[in-house]
Amino acid sequence: MITGNPQMTWCPPFSTPPISTTSRYGSHGAFYRYKNSMGKSLPLFYIYDSYLTSPEAWAHLLTPNGPHSIRNTPYDGVFIALLVEEGHTHDILAAGFDGMYTYFASNGFSFGSSHQNWKAVKNFCDANNLMFIPSVGPGYIDTSIRPWNNHNTRNRVNGKYYETALQAALTVRPEIVSITSFNEWHEGTQIEKAIPKKTPTRLYLDYLPHQPNLYLELTRRWAEHFIKEKEQWLM
Repeated sequence: MITGNPQMTWCPPFSTPPISTTSRYGSHGAFYRYKNSMGKSLPLFYIYDSYLTSPEAWAHLLTPNGPHSIRNTPYDGVFIALLVEEGHTHDILAAGFDGMYTYFASNGFSFGSSHQNWKAVKNFCDANNLMFIPSVGPGYIDTSIRPWNNHNTRNRVNGKYYETALQAALTVRPEIVSITSFNEWHEGTQIEKAIPKKTPTRLYLDYLPHQPNLYLELTRRWAEHFIKEKEQWLM
């Protein structure tokens, strides 16, 4: 979790099964919960690669009348599916998810991660009572482990790429913005403090000529801006 309400959330690159997670950690004060439109405070789950399971199978769990529905049970939650292709929007709706997120930090990599598509996706979600959570990242470079993937590299441009993505996200007035960042330095999505470092096998990117905390400061600044914008939207 990056900040409070409205939310900027951190997107991990994996998902833990919701039922086992809720059983083990559900009562813990640090377990993140989101208040839905019905006023219930429920755990929020990002489901990575949700499209690999059919909408029909998800509907068994996530629709109120599904044969194995977890709605209105102790295992209910706010379930957010991964949007990759345009057609996934209708699949996510049919599956009974509560919303969709875009995950990938590389603008243009997929339909969902392309900033230019976010307005249309938000309109679809608004029309169908779904949450749309655009995902932003500080940049992307994974050529040290995927040398063939250079076309998906996104230069940080001293923070401008991050700020452009954040501005694109706020433009569609989302309830939540997720930040796709992890300590996988080989993919270049970190926002933690960074200083120059080189090993015999790897050169770690830093933020020079800026301070090591550049991206944490940008995150704080945009979180504050998000809060002020949200207040204006509700007026």
